[in-house]
Amino acid sequence: MAAALTAQQVMVALGRVKEPELQRDLVTLNMVRKLTIQDGVVSFQLVLTTPACPLKSEIESSARAAVMALPGVRRVDITMDSSVPVDRRLTGKLDIGVKNALAVASGKGGVGKSTMAANLALALSQSGARVGLLDADVYGPNIPLMMGVRERPVAEDGHLLPPVGHGVKLMSMGFLVDADTPVIWRGPMIHTALRQFLTDVAWGDIDYLVVDLPPGTGDASLSLVQSLSLTGAVIVTTPQDVALADVIKSVGMFAQLQVPILGVIENMSYFVCGHCGQRTDIFSHGGGRLMAERTHVPFLGEVPLDPVVRAGGDSGQPVVVSEPRSPAATAIRRIASQIAARISVMAMQGDPQAATR
Repeated sequence: MAAALTAQQVMVALGRVKEPELQRDLVTLNMVRKLTIQDGVVSFQLVLTTPACPLKSEIESSARAAVMALPGVRRVDITMDSSVPVDRRLTGKLDIGVKNALAVASGKGGVGKSTMAANLALALSQSGARVGLLDADVYGPNIPLMMGVRERPVAEDGHLLPPVGHGVKLMSMGFLVDADTPVIWRGPMIHTALRQFLTDVAWGDIDYLVVDLPPGTGDASLSLVQSLSLTGAVIVTTPQDVALADVIKSVGMFAQLQVPILGVIENMSYFVCGHCGQRTDIFSHGGGRLMAERTHVPFLGEVPLDPVVRAGGDSGQPVVVSEPRSPAATAIRRIASQIAARISVMAMQGDPQAATR
């Protein structure tokens, strides 16, 4: 009579399965939870480092195959969960209950940075993460319009309750001033406002706080980094040379501020005619990848120029919500998954037990 299958045997088998992004085994990463064995049925939970994990199916399939190969196993039941690792540096300055903070920036205006920030936040939220979106562009706050939210924040127990749009918590100067009222402030006033957006807003337990920075390398970026240790920054550009020249400045700024670059996104990369299907590279093509290679930062991908993106932003229904199957929405979701994976890798490299806390 064969010996009964033990939990140790199962854990040894799972210890041979590596998480593809982190290149460490599932057991070392403490991803295997709630293991039970009964009548040849092995059940356990796999806790991923992000709900947006792009390799979720691959990890599940590999784990299932490893356990099924053990003698006496009739069936393997796996449930998937996630626990986003915490960037411990964030508690070194302001501890606002946010696990990871990432800035979306650009060297110049007009490249679709705010549109990208809104859609990335929504893509992360749709994956199951708890997400906040902070509009740090005090002079030109567009997030309220893009997210279709008009109401002002409500004060409660000394904090502002952030409005919610499509499941994402929001804060913007656009909620606090009339749409036609210009904000004419010097640097110190911007610093005070951004700090209050961090400390006086009840963000709650947030996995990812996406910060939409104003274009360029001015006061808002410096103020944000002085107040909050950013997990990383995402640079948005278009393919043409005039935009790419400014990418180098953005990368250089974040390097001086010791903020890791999560990657470069080439927005408005190409246009596909809806009538004839012909592709046209309106703003040239491939410059974003080339610039990423030149500055030694990751290239996250291309997002096509598509009228549905513009329409979604104007109507308060961003493209990942309004046209989730469109090429632009598909590209943005893929990029969001890459960003989440890179954040997980960074956290685990700095703290192997980060995902267990």
